[in-house]
Amino acid sequence: MTTFLAGLGLGLSLIVAIGAQNVFVLRQGIRREHVALVVTICILSDAVLILAGVAGLGLLVSAAPWVVEAARWAGAAFLLVYGALAARRALRPSGEVLDAAAGDASPVPNGAAAPSGGVALATAATRTAALPVALTCLALTWLNPHVYLDTVFLIGSIASTHGDGRWLFAAGAVLGSILWFTALGVGARVLGRVLNTPRAWRILDAIVAVVMLAIAISLVLG
Repeated sequence: MTTFLAGLGLGLSLIVAIGAQNVFVLRQGIRREHVALVVTICILSDAVLILAGVAGLGLLVSAAPWVVEAARWAGAAFLLVYGALAARRALRPSGEVLDAAAGDASPVPNGAAAPSGGVALATAATRTAALPVALTCLALTWLNPHVYLDTVFLIGSIASTHGDGRWLFAAGAVLGSILWFTALGVGARVLGRVLNTPRAWRILDAIVAVVMLAIAISLVLG
């Protein structure tokens, strides 16, 4: 149990931080758009990387440092584009607004009436398809070199110090990922009551842009 809790604590300490992936999950949760898909991708990605690190992939990757270097530049480029798009939304809003009432989320054209008793996400554009959302989530996860340092190297190396209990340590770290991303995706719905004006969405997109661009710059600077 001590080993399991150690893994849980380390896993939470590494992922409970403002980053590109967490910001994306938060935004999707607030939008009530493909939340389960995004949360599942994040959890499964973390689980794969953690288990791979415990299994010894960290030693293999350390022998080929160009992998992390390639991920660093690809991730920086992706974050720059994503941040620029968020900045554009902040400067040129589409009238996105959340009508907070109990029920399921569904997008409606700007100015159209929301379904009675439901939650409607009013936007000038149509609801984002699942595939682009999934690909964006995968890119934010797998093109981030820090995820390899945190999960494959750090968790993998610390887990190895627990000997035969390393898989219990890994299980604790995976549970930390499950708890955090589930709480982030579901808990973001509470913020929906705050984001009930186009101005609030512009502020959110401005924050997203700053975070994404700052992370991209940090990756470029190494």
